[in-house]
Amino acid sequence: MASERAQLDLFRAIPRDMALRDAQDLMAYPFFSLAKSRRVQPIAFAAGDVSIRVEAVPEHGMATIWDADILIWAASHIVEARDSGLKTSRLLSATPFEMLTFMRRGTSGASYVRLKAALDRLQSTTIATSIGRPTGRRLHRFSWINEWVEKSDASGNALGIEMILPDWFYQLVLDQKLILTIDPGYFDLTGGLERWLYRIVRKHGGRQSDGWRFNLRYLHLKSGSLAPYKWFSAEIRAIVKRQSLPGYWLAIEPMPRGGAELSFRPACAKTVDSIVRSVTRNLVRSPAELSCDHLPKKAKRLGQSETWGGLNFDSNESPNIAGRRPRRTIS
Repeated sequence: MASERAQLDLFRAIPRDMALRDAQDLMAYPFFSLAKSRRVQPIAFAAGDVSIRVEAVPEHGMATIWDADILIWAASHIVEARDSGLKTSRLLSATPFEMLTFMRRGTSGASYVRLKAALDRLQSTTIATSIGRPTGRRLHRFSWINEWVEKSDASGNALGIEMILPDWFYQLVLDQKLILTIDPGYFDLTGGLERWLYRIVRKHGGRQSDGWRFNLRYLHLKSGSLAPYKWFSAEIRAIVKRQSLPGYWLAIEPMPRGGAELSFRPACAKTVDSIVRSVTRNLVRSPAELSCDHLPKKAKRLGQSETWGGLNFDSNESPNIAGRRPRRTIS
């Protein structure tokens, strides 16, 4: 029986700068672990006719939101080639240096080892989802990478990496309506929750001038975090205070009947000091470069009509303090 590799044309990654692209479905749903510590507990998520189950093996653990950078790399190259009139394929080839520099990673030997570990997690993580199927009763089962091969010379020096993407992901990327550009600053976000929140904000907020809102408790459910709501809320508030999501202004605002909601919209072009509203109605100054004073009152709300499955993600017990701002991080 002929191998899948033999049936596919090789697509060489394009050696030039390009816009970053991400798949909307991957941004909207919990497909990845948000913890840097190894996770083997499955994700079981349900919302309406959407169902997702993600499973990992103990040897490698579940693919993380940092590993998903490789999928962003792949999507960006496929879309760039398609838009340039070039032939694309599920079989991609690139050097580790090209992949690491695209993702704003270091290019040391340790970085290369971490890249191979990420590829192992992507290959060993399995997904079963109704997304992309005609009805919610049918599931598509796949791994993020069908297989990958490390090419080297006689001395063992790395020459390149070849990988085969699953058809589910490839078809998602080829559908122009299902792809969004993302800010390159996304790669500079160090926290798992912070990266997840940017993807949610980019997916739902887009470039709508009137913004969007999430009930904070509903957002907690949507994150799938097993961390207590109190911890989750504290970390969201810390992100709002830092205004660290590129291209968006966030605020925590009180709700009329109690509780709080996260509001967000694209940042204004004019540079001003942002004001972050808290549930105590105190005004907190934030160092954001691009911000607005307030969110329009008619910002769209999400979270009142859908029902969600149980909490999914483990708490991140590791300190996870890479970057300039030490902080507790939850997943």
